[in-house]
Amino acid sequence: MDPILKEFPNSFDTERLTIRCPMPGDGPALNEAVLESIEELRPWLPWAKETPTLENTEANVRKGYTRFLNREDLWLLLFLKDTNICIGGSGLHRIDWGVPKFEIGYWLRTSYVGQGYMTEAVAGITDFAFDMLGAKRVEIRCDALNERSASVAQRLNFPLEGILRCEARNQTSGKLRDLMIFAKIASDR
Repeated sequence: MDPILKEFPNSFDTERLTIRCPMPGDGPALNEAVLESIEELRPWLPWAKETPTLENTEANVRKGYTRFLNREDLWLLLFLKDTNICIGGSGLHRIDWGVPKFEIGYWLRTSYVGQGYMTEAVAGITDFAFDMLGAKRVEIRCDALNERSASVAQRLNFPLEGILRCEARNQTSGKLRDLMIFAKIASDR
């Protein structure tokens, strides 16, 4: 089946969050969250190398919306339930619909770190991938030095499958980095 024909919701709720695809007009809320957190994000995320303008953010939101509709990349924004307060981003990336398999990426707004929001979001997104999208494999990849990202995977019992040594260069330091790969398969649930 052509992935564009796959039907699934573009939004779902967890206990405290609404997790949904980016929509035109989300630029201001997302830009505010990114600007608050840019220094903490910069070492880990290639897109955080440059500080985005409001116009850049809105353009990216609209591109993300079309990629979601085309089922090419399932970028998700995290909002406090019943508000327009964006507290982070996540999504299902590097999609292989033939398996199907997905990679969860994530970041959290600085003022919301340490309150369990990301663990809640990733748990919800993992369930969405397996239950709504029929995932057979869901991965989390992170820099071996990114202890906060790794701890989310560990709290959610994603087995560590391996570490790719000297896998890439860190975009801010230029140093070689190791990449941790955590994954769950459908039978792990």
